[in-house]
Amino acid sequence: MSAAMLPDPADGALQPAWPIIPVMPQLAPGWTLDHMTARDLQEVARIEQRAYSHPWTRGNFENSLKAGHGGLTLRDPSNTLVGYAMLMPVVDEMHLLNITVDPDRQRQGLGRLLLAIALATTHRGNLHTMLLEVRPSNLGALALYLEAGFVEIGRRKGYYPATALGREDALVLRRMWPSETGGVPA
Repeated sequence: MSAAMLPDPADGALQPAWPIIPVMPQLAPGWTLDHMTARDLQEVARIEQRAYSHPWTRGNFENSLKAGHGGLTLRDPSNTLVGYAMLMPVVDEMHLLNITVDPDRQRQGLGRLLLAIALATTHRGNLHTMLLEVRPSNLGALALYLEAGFVEIGRRKGYYPATALGREDALVLRRMWPSETGGVPA
């Protein structure tokens, strides 16, 4: 039985469809996934500064780790940090606080890979709902989240700082999936 396929918006190549229940993707040889630690923060902050007009600070990442949030790092075969995610469990759901791919490595499927890893990590933690906020102007991220099965459930007015626009709203997105026993969160 073959997996359903979706076209990759970047080049039209076919990508596997998102599974209903998240599954941990298999990394290519030499790639590593690890928990973010204080040793990663300088590299993480450097990528963050290059990726966003209003980046998180090193202190934001440090505080998240100290608060017990789960940071994930993805490294290529040369041990170069290419992306990361920060996850915060809240009662019975996971909040995706930050997911970033190095700007030099974007449009290679790494954001898709990191999102699949974040969803699978959430599922492995026996949580079946993920929430996130995204700028409406971040069309690439928004397209990825919608493709992955997220739906808009709200809007936070003036949530993000913006340059010429003053502040920008955040779209609140949620993805839910059944537990292994078939129950879907309410």
